Amino acid sequence: MSTPTTSAKAPIFGFSPWRSGVDRAADLLRVAVRADRAGLDLLTVSDHPYVGAKLDAYATLGVVLGATGQITTAVSVTNLPLRPTPLLARTVTSLSALSGGRVVLGLGAGGSPGDIARMGGPALPPSNAVAALEEAIVVLRQLSGGGDPVTFEGVSTSITGIDPAPVAAPPVWTGSVGHRSLQVTGRHADGWIPGHAADWVSPLYRRSRPVIDEAAAGVGRAPAEIRTVFNVLARIADRPVTETRDDDGRWIAGSVDQWIEELTTAVLEHGAAGFVLHVSDATSDDIALGRWAEEIAPAVRVAVGAR
Repeated sequence: MSTPTTSAKAPIFGFSPWRSGVDRAADLLRVAVRADRAGLDLLTVSDHPYVGAKLDAYATLGVVLGATGQITTAVSVTNLPLRPTPLLARTVTSLSALSGGRVVLGLGAGGSPGDIARMGGPALPPSNAVAALEEAIVVLRQLSGGGDPVTFEGVSTSITGIDPAPVAAPPVWTGSVGHRSLQVTGRHADGWIPGHAADWVSPLYRRSRPVIDEAAAGVGRAPAEIRTVFNVLARIADRPVTETRDDDGRWIAGSVDQWIEELTTAVLEHGAAGFVLHVSDATSDDIALGRWAEEIAPAVRVAVGAR
């Protein structure tokens, strides 16, 4: 793997609340407001519209943006087959206009094909799913920023004479895993969220990032333009732990000081552009959020020289 290029931008620190059910809506909103006031950069929610007990992802973003003033939001990642691209473009440009640009569009080719089919979504073969992902990014940008009416005919999207919104397209991050979708990321995306919660020393990251970089260079883009933001599922412990990684090498736990050291290394030596902490149960949301936002994030920002 080539030597990572560390972005001059401050690393992103995000949070993904465990509470995302319809019955815990007030708790999710409270956590989002606290994350905003604590100075975190990003709040993410998942997109599983076939699960009746979960809040709709984009409805959640709208309410969170209305209740906060600084934090950016993202769906990580949007279930593209269930959200037609032209309408998705209208949704994210509207959210961006309403919030002052506090939206990132996370996109995936569409996991859980059986669930997608049960919701009436298209059963796309893998090759078409990747083509649909690429089309979605292209069409989103064509339907943003004003200009002439757009006509587009592709594998999954067909529009004729549609006026673009007079709002810039939000940054696009993908959750690409396969070789072809990684190439799409390199050609078009602004950011990448490694799949399967892979971290900065994982084999998946080490074999995938060069594919993105090569594809970016192939179309004249600087690979460093595409930021890698990691989903992190590890525990913040009360005291130092002996084993910070599991048998497969995945980061699983550490004290606040161990986290600070590890994430600083991830930025400076592995090119990490940011981290989104996921917690495993509702009882740890508040504790983890406090340690993450008030102790770990500020210390890492200082350590990497980004204040």
